[in-house]
Amino acid sequence: MSTAALQSSRPQGTGPGPSFLRVLNSEFIKFRTLLSTLVLVGSTVLVMVGFAALNAWGIGQFSEASRNDPQAGAAFAAQGADLTAGIPTSGIAFAQLIIGSLAVLLMSSEFTTGMARSTFSAVPKRTPAFVAKLLVVTACAFVVTVASSLLAYAAASPILDHYGFDIDLGSDHSRRLLLVSGVYVAAVAAIGMSLGTLLRNSAGGIMSLVGLFFVVPIAFQLIPGEFFAEARKYLPDSLFERIVTAAPAEGALEVWQAWTWLGVWVAVPVAAAMIILKKRDV
Repeated sequence: MSTAALQSSRPQGTGPGPSFLRVLNSEFIKFRTLLSTLVLVGSTVLVMVGFAALNAWGIGQFSEASRNDPQAGAAFAAQGADLTAGIPTSGIAFAQLIIGSLAVLLMSSEFTTGMARSTFSAVPKRTPAFVAKLLVVTACAFVVTVASSLLAYAAASPILDHYGFDIDLGSDHSRRLLLVSGVYVAAVAAIGMSLGTLLRNSAGGIMSLVGLFFVVPIAFQLIPGEFFAEARKYLPDSLFERIVTAAPAEGALEVWQAWTWLGVWVAVPVAAAMIILKKRDV
């Protein structure tokens, strides 16, 4: 649809550009027809299912090996339920990077291909287009994560059953882990899209995302000092772990504090991206 047609189709008195629902529908069509979307979503599912199956097999092998060691066997039996509960989401560390990269590409590709000129000519206020993209990518991140976790459960269950274990998806811990994982990956997607908007470069946005969620946590863990040990609590991956952990370590943040800081991690880059998007030329 041409720019003129989009603008003429809007209800009178709503300001320049088409209605938000039409922008949202346009962004959803654009999102689901991109080859990168299909490839990265498929990769996310494979990673989640593959890690769950591998983890289930590893737990089974370890349980058999611990039978010859009474102390190891008793310790393993004591935490067996906790180990199996996390199997469906065991691939979340890599899945977040894949979905986050998809979110970066969703916005950065608009600038590298020149599509941004058409998009923002049709939606001159720019903010509705950004919000529509944000809703699409975060909703996709949540749905894909939860669906992949359920598929991972289906793949891991027969393996665990072979070794005499099972996963209770009806437990409060399993349900919380499943839903919080979806929300967390949606938050990563929002951060990734913001980075793609701010940097307008796919490689730069993806590398920044990898640095934040993979390199920085490892660096903070390796560097000695009380400051880095304390600062690591506020990194997104640590906040996620705190939210889903039933028995937190001494000195850990409260759950509401972890949620608040995770919200800050999302709100700051999203707000910065919206402001810069309106101020900078396309």
